[in-house]
Amino acid sequence: MQFTIEIYKRDRRLKAGERCVGKLEYDRQDRAAMDREVRELTPLYPAAKGYRIEVHATFVTRRNAMTGVEYQERYDTAYSCSPASESYWSE
Repeated sequence: MQFTIEIYKRDRRLKAGERCVGKLEYDRQDRAAMDREVRELTPLYPAAKGYRIEVHATFVTRRNAMTGVEYQERYDTAYSCSPASESYWSE
């Protein structure tokens, strides 16, 4: 199963209050293996220094808005670029 780790750092100069430091792609057996990976990264990116780590399944199942067929796409696909949204199909 493929996972993506997003690492954020607190940054009060930005409106969101944090910035994305990086995205790491992993191919692990299950979520437990991914949790072990995150525990190994935690000393490099400690919360005390303003870091935050998020884990996402890289591909999610969505339903095409026009045909109703299920398909796989990345979790971070923009809404307007996804065939699952009506805005993708409108002119």
